[in-house]
Amino acid sequence: MSQSAAQLDPKIISCCLCMDLLKDPVATSCGHNYCRKCLQQHWDTEEERGVYSCPQCSKTFTPRPVLEKNTMLAALVKTLEKIGLQAAPADHCYAGAGDVACDVCTGRKLKALKSCLVCRASYCDSHLQPHRDAAPLQRHKLVEPSQQLQENICPHHDEVMKMFCRTDQKIICYLCSVDDHKGHHTVSAAAERTERQRELEETRQKIQQKIQHREEDLKVLQKEVESINGSADKAIKDSKDIFTKMIHLLKKIRSEVQQQVRSMQDGAVSEVKELQKKLQQEITELNRRDVELEKVLHTLDHCQFLLNFSSLPALSPTPDSSSLQIRPLRYFEDVAAAVTKLSNKIKQVLMETQTNISWTVSNVDVLLNEPEPRSRKDFLRYSSPITLDPNTVNKYLLLSEENRKVTLMMEVQSYCNHSDRFTDGQQVLSRESLTGQCYWEVERRGRVNVAVAYRNISRAGEESGFGLNDKSWCLFCSSGGYVFYHNNIKTDVSGPLSSRVGVYLDHRAGLLSFYSVSGTMKLLHRVQTAFTQPLHVGLRIVYSDSSAELIKV
Repeated sequence: MSQSAAQLDPKIISCCLCMDLLKDPVATSCGHNYCRKCLQQHWDTEEERGVYSCPQCSKTFTPRPVLEKNTMLAALVKTLEKIGLQAAPADHCYAGAGDVACDVCTGRKLKALKSCLVCRASYCDSHLQPHRDAAPLQRHKLVEPSQQLQENICPHHDEVMKMFCRTDQKIICYLCSVDDHKGHHTVSAAAERTERQRELEETRQKIQQKIQHREEDLKVLQKEVESINGSADKAIKDSKDIFTKMIHLLKKIRSEVQQQVRSMQDGAVSEVKELQKKLQQEITELNRRDVELEKVLHTLDHCQFLLNFSSLPALSPTPDSSSLQIRPLRYFEDVAAAVTKLSNKIKQVLMETQTNISWTVSNVDVLLNEPEPRSRKDFLRYSSPITLDPNTVNKYLLLSEENRKVTLMMEVQSYCNHSDRFTDGQQVLSRESLTGQCYWEVERRGRVNVAVAYRNISRAGEESGFGLNDKSWCLFCSSGGYVFYHNNIKTDVSGPLSSRVGVYLDHRAGLLSFYSVSGTMKLLHRVQTAFTQPLHVGLRIVYSDSSAELIKV
């Protein structure tokens, strides 16, 4: 019986739906057998169509057949189960490309369930059974299926490598430990794995912490994106409303000007027409008198002529034609000139405003601010070459060292005239404009003002001095100490005296810091504000024999 069972193909008594031995087998009228539950579930999926099919031959049934148990096949399956016949393996149980195959299977090989390091072979579930049942085989080292079993075998001693040499950082066998690796620091592979696993777990924990931090950063950045989009939408809406109001205002002014011109036009034309009417009446009267006079002139009788002449009424006085002042035809041209003047002013304001708006838009802080540097090395990361602008330097200042140094002189220097030149203060601006994060250092001798200023700072008058207006920020440096000025407000500053001053600017963050630089950096004064324009470095020399130089750092 067992021999017959062994020769019986398990597929004959297997369900093609679940690939297992038939359970409660039922047969269709076309002669195919299934598990009752499997076929019912299959037909449940076809319930909506109302037509039921055989999964193997696709024969259809209407209505849904009543399933009857195949008693003979059920008895056969029960008998075969007792003698150990198993269902045919499902296709996914067979080894494919990239899978580890059972080394014992013949024909089509099954996937290996475990690999034995002692036997140096891989086994499917069935062929692994002896390792589960036989006591000697139970001591073998079973691992996950591996195609690199030979890599665990020592090439020199043909032994399983179960030790690790920490000296040479190699996996070795126990014979290697008493041979080539004698005296080395060796441990079991399991102990080394435990140590490395601990390191990996610590590394993984750090990675997970970083992932958590980065995820939190992503949330912050997502909020930043939402804030940017919301702010941009609001800016567009608000600016659109403002521009709409400006357009309405211009339209209103245009309408008022038109109405005023038309009103003046109507009044002026009415006056002229009234005068025309009077003149026309006067012409008519004069024509009538002219006819009378002509008639008198043609009277032949002398006596009658004299009588007619004496009866003529006196001519009423009328203004001469020269009494009417004929003005040049420039009635409303002055209106157009006034509107043109207004248009030019608006254009100028709009151009300046558009430049400021464009600069403001391009300098919107859409990035997260970086932290302020802590060491001089960190500050120097933001340094870049800065030179002084010859077009702004006062004529009593001498530029040298490739326009990086300025010295106060007693005589006027030969500079050409320029509208950007400071005329009342011995000071100068940098050629470069500063935005973003910047750092520079000034080496001074004597009394010097180290400043930053907007480009449009006044060039003449008391208000042109650094720190005496709202367009500049200035640190006055002397042998007596430091004083800070802004908008003509004085602030005393304490700190170590040094010939070198470092200046750090974070334009986006509105941060301006002055440092005393010697062996270390010491904060002297910090300003937190909102800068509305690009800034320029400013230097002012207060007394003779004083100088200041922008250092290459």
